[in-house]
Formats: sequence, C-alpha cells, structure tokens
Amino acid sequence: MQSAVSKKAFIETYGCQMNISDTELMHGILAEEGYTAADRPEDADVILVNTCAIREHAEQRVRGRVGQLQQYRKGRPDLVIGITGCMAQRLGDELLGQVGGIDLVMGPDSYRNVPKALRNLRAPAPSALPILDSRPSTTPSSRGLTVLDFDPHENYEGIAPRRTSDVSAWVPIQRGCNYQCTYCIVPYVRGDEKNRDPDQILAEVRNLAASGVPEVTLLGQTVNSYRSGDWDFPTLLQAVARVDGIRRVRFTSPHPNDFTPDLVRVMGDEINVCKQLHLPVQSGHNRTLRRMLRRYTVEAYLEKIESVRAAIPEIALSTDVIVAFPGETDEEFEATLDLMRRVRFDDAFLYRYSLREGTPATRLPADQFIPDEVAQARLERLIDLHRKIQLEINRAQVGGIAEVLVERSARRGGLQGRTDGNKVVVFEGPSELIGTFVEVRLSSTTGATFTGELLSGADQRVA
Repeated sequence: MQSAVSKKAFIETYGCQMNISDTELMHGILAEEGYTAADRPEDADVILVNTCAIREHAEQRVRGRVGQLQQYRKGRPDLVIGITGCMAQRLGDELLGQVGGIDLVMGPDSYRNVPKALRNLRAPAPSALPILDSRPSTTPSSRGLTVLDFDPHENYEGIAPRRTSDVSAWVPIQRGCNYQCTYCIVPYVRGDEKNRDPDQILAEVRNLAASGVPEVTLLGQTVNSYRSGDWDFPTLLQAVARVDGIRRVRFTSPHPNDFTPDLVRVMGDEINVCKQLHLPVQSGHNRTLRRMLRRYTVEAYLEKIESVRAAIPEIALSTDVIVAFPGETDEEFEATLDLMRRVRFDDAFLYRYSLREGTPATRLPADQFIPDEVAQARLERLIDLHRKIQLEINRAQVGGIAEVLVERSARRGGLQGRTDGNKVVVFEGPSELIGTFVEVRLSSTTGATFTGELLSGADQRVA
C-alpha cells in the first residue's frame, strides 16, 4: 500500500553479486511500502549499507562509510541509517555499540521485515517499540533495532526486485551454503543451502525476457549444487537457456565438487549458455586444499578444466585464489603459481587470507599464521603473474571480432559492453545501442579491458 507521502531509500552495496541482488530485492520490498529509490544518500529518508563479511578490509570500509553518512543527519532527526547483510548478521547487536549512529542492523534472511522495522524505529518512544515477531533474535533497544532471523525456508519468492539494469539481470536460485570451508564465514551468516522452486525461477526468467532483458546470471553460493526434486543444476541451466528471448545465460559461483560431465555437456550444447566459466580453485597445493576443507585435489580440479576445454575450446576461465592461508609454506605457494601458469586464467580474483572469527581456521595454532609482510609479498607476486598472463591472452585476441552486449555508457565516454567470454569492451557509438548486441573489432587492450571499433553501426544490431 502506498504511503501518503512518498519516502526515499538509498542502499549502498558492498561485496558479491548476491549482495547486489539483495539490494535490488530490498528496493522491491520498500517499493511496496511507497518508497522510491534515491540516487544520492543526501536525498534519502532511509540509508542502508548492504555489507559483506568475507574479509576484514570490507568491514573496515563499512565502518568508515557509516561515519561519513552521519553528516546527513544534520537537521533531519527522522533519518534512519542501517547496516544490512552479512556483516550485520555476523556482528549483530554488537554493531550498535561498536559503530556510532546506527539505527538498524538486519541480516540477509530478514529483509521482508524492513518496512516493519522502519515503522518500529519511528514509534514515539523506544520503550514502546513492538517486537517484530516472536523470534528471540529480534532485539529493540534504546540504541536501535536488530533483526537477525535464520529462516530455513526464506527464498524471497513472490517479491519483485527493483532491477538496476534493463540489459542483464541477477536471478538467485539458491541461498546459503552446505560446504564448511575452514576459512569461510558465509555458512555462518547465510545459513544452510536453500534452493528455489524451478517453476518460480523459470517464471522469473520468462518475465525478464518478456520485458526485454536479454541476459540473466543464475546466482548461488555454490550455484551448481542446486537441486529441487528431480531438478539438478544442469537441468535448470538447460531450461533457462531455452527460454524465448534470453540470448545469454551465465552462472556464478560453482564449486568444483559439483562440476559434473552433465554440466559440461549443457554448457557445450546450449548456444545461449555463455562460453565462460568461473571456477574457484583457492590453492594450487593439495595439503592447503585439505586444510581449507575444499574436498577436491589439484589433480581433480585440473581434470575438470581439461574436460571443459575439450568440450568448449574457446571457454574463458576465471577463478578465486587465497594466498597465505595459515600454514601455507613457500613450496605450497609456488605450487599455486605453477597452477596459474598451467591453467592460464582469463581473469582471477586474488586475496590474502583474512581471519574471520567463528570460522574453523581461527583455531589453527598461532605460529601457523603468515606474517603480514610475507602474505602481502605473496599476493603481489600472484597478481603480477596473473596480470602478465591476462595481458598475453587478451593481446592474442586483438584484431578479432566479438559480439558485444552493450550494457551502458562508459565512464569516460562512449559505450561499454561485454563479450560472451565476459570480456569488457569500450567503444564509440550512440546510446541507442544500449541493450542490443553489436559486432565490435577489438583494437587494443590494457590487459583487463578492451578498446574496440563498432562495425557498421546499427546494421550490426543482432537484437
């Protein structure tokens, strides 16, 4: 029901694609209560910072940002500033004491309660605040309101997200994670794996296609472990790829354990499944993988890479790597470098190990933790190697012609889009091409992105 006076909400997002999708979801929930989306925090009646808890650095950025946002309270006593997402779930009510100026702390399973929480916060006096429901994890106080529900069935079915793009859409198919990697906080802040009904997923994709969105990305913490009744992930991926109007389908992030021959077959057979794969490896040494509780070996991982390259020679590969996991030796780090040289990933997301309280890795002996200077030196070597390989791969593609889905205007002028292999391309062209497929000659590369030349303008529109 629309409110008499429309209010505005600004949500700032940190972290992974699931957080981006959750921000769209919260905007959709707030829209049902009459809130519109503000483009700037200074224009908002509600400011939410949607957070990540994977690394300490991300949490520190949030703390600093919340401090900056306090400037908008001047002369506005009703302004609400809240922290949502994984950091909120991890720290809960502690945040109200640790970070000044927070009115609301809300975890990922609680977003249906955002409007109710805002009404509670605007009640006349803190002592009169009604508890949102009977769950003991909902805590009103004089300092603010904390809502931390773990709901084993919450998949946010029936809520229409407010999409931020008319070109490409995130489609969550799974929330939570059943893997218990020793370094990872995700199972503790998002709970166990919860898979959506396939009919609901396909209905959402059909609606997106009907609205003109040509690309979808299926999301899950371990997306390829999806199962619902007789449906497994390859079955779902194939069905999504065959929805009329959908031209490109991506998925992230899969787990190597669940990367099956059936999935390789679907990726190879379905023309609308992008020839791109993000497959996190984390380490190139079996001892480290065992201690991370990754449940596969380097050899098994490489076999999967070889199988997908045999089926799809043009596949573009990306990965995640953590260096300086407690106890990682120089030899084990060198093995990771060797794996990078062998696989030659098109892209990689590279991190130093970040200690997360509550995860099993924190219980490892203190003398196994890698000194900061050693960890940083390893990360820099890994980044340098990856950038060299990436530059070599992309230089080899210069001069070729690629089909590009035009996503938006580029920051420094022109247009920006992506190839089937998820390569970013910037080129000159009219804004009317946004949302269409065009052919672009790749003219140069910085290593990470390409500059291109639009071929024959509008005559090359594919959609």
